[in-house]
Amino acid sequence: MEKRRRIAAYGVATDADGRVLLVRSSLRSNTPGVWSLPGGGIEHGEDPADAVVREVAEETGLAVRVTGVRGVVADITEMPWRDVAVHHDRIVYDVAVVGGELRAEPDGTSDVAAWLSLAELSTGQQPVMPFAAELLGVPRAAATSDALGTRPAVPDTAGELSEAGVAAVDAEGRPEQVRRFAVYGLVTDPAGRVLLTLIAPGYPGAGRWHLPGGGTDYGEQPVAALLRELAEETDQVGRVVALLAVMHRRNPAALGPEGHPIDWHGVRAIYRVMVDTPTEARVTEAAGGSTAQARWFPPAEALSLPRTDVTSAALRHLR
Repeated sequence: MEKRRRIAAYGVATDADGRVLLVRSSLRSNTPGVWSLPGGGIEHGEDPADAVVREVAEETGLAVRVTGVRGVVADITEMPWRDVAVHHDRIVYDVAVVGGELRAEPDGTSDVAAWLSLAELSTGQQPVMPFAAELLGVPRAAATSDALGTRPAVPDTAGELSEAGVAAVDAEGRPEQVRRFAVYGLVTDPAGRVLLTLIAPGYPGAGRWHLPGGGTDYGEQPVAALLRELAEETDQVGRVVALLAVMHRRNPAALGPEGHPIDWHGVRAIYRVMVDTPTEARVTEAAGGSTAQARWFPPAEALSLPRTDVTSAALRHLR
């Protein structure tokens, strides 16, 4: 099967009675009849927080505002009728309803929008998307696995990219659109030191200090990817404490590895990580990688270094 990736944003909204806002997938979707959180694929260059507001409005008629980030998860959906397997990076936000009237999405990939109680969902009679069921703490229902293997009338391909992250060049010959999902850690030790990595020559941001982390692999969970990157780049063993933020950045005039222009869009999940037993930091990844050095710094010294925008934003959480 061809491997593809998709970054999507979803919202968790509750009403005064504690019911959760859900949408049911239509025959136009890849999971007809299955309930899920409202949301969908982000557009190229779009802030995931803006994407969830847009998607909730499209699917439910309700206007919402983002109140926080609940979690980031990944899963794979196989679609044998297309010979495609899609890795989904799903960003889930807490949202509050601020206006609008509840309605179904007109002629879209969902056909019902409703407020459902956890008690209703816990009976196991309603098939729920696995990621949504896990976040809400309710059964997936046996019918879910059957529905995930059903061929829809009109497959939803919004936001899908190949495993390499590259979409086709458009008819006007504009640069390829490349999207990448990555995870980074604000890593500290019991003494309060901060662990940073120096970007190697030849890579974007060369000479600046960066957070440990990098792109997730196909099929890899975000937290597992971060701990792997931490070991490769710094030789440290850490534990993830919390999800701090989700950031994004678009550069429509970036250069790819071979020096050709690309329209780059990076989406980054930033986690708080603790190394309980720190050792001398050293780079263990293969020679020629993007990391030149790894070092522990007192926070005041870290703030004086040339650093990336992601590092600067993360260090504010220490204060």
